[in-house]
Amino acid sequence: MFREMRRKNQQLAYDEAVAVLENGKTGVLAVLGDEGYPYTVPVNYVYKNGKIYLHCAKAGHKLDAIRACNKVSFCVIEQDEVLPEKLATRYRSAIAFCSARICEADEEIYDAAKALGLKYYNNSYAVEKEITREWAALACIELSIEHLTGKESLDLMKKEIQLRRYSYET
Repeated sequence: MFREMRRKNQQLAYDEAVAVLENGKTGVLAVLGDEGYPYTVPVNYVYKNGKIYLHCAKAGHKLDAIRACNKVSFCVIEQDEVLPEKLATRYRSAIAFCSARICEADEEIYDAAKALGLKYYNNSYAVEKEITREWAALACIELSIEHLTGKESLDLMKKEIQLRRYSYET
């Protein structure tokens, strides 16, 4: 159902792709937008219990698109460094193909919003205060991952192999 990666030698192991989701700060959500145009938007997110959670307002393009078609993709770029002298980029990223669901129950919205807030600001009191302040306008989206791939540049792969070799020899 999902395509194989063309450059398989650069594919990350599944647990490494998950690590990209765990460590990333911003992801790009892609949905099928109005009149069939793709709509992508950068969002903050949290990866929790094998799912991705985002927050948004209770109305807007993202929610309208998800209501019309719940198939989405989500991309996280953990590392992105342009190497001008090599005409190349050192990168590490993951793409998740997901089914999206708009959270309905107050408890799941609260839990998702709290996990998301604590990812970016490790102060439970402040996060809870912000959730309370924004509650009336707050919606959350849950992404259930159906397929996940990760990829890194050959430059990073070679570096990792050298590090492993060095630590094995010492």
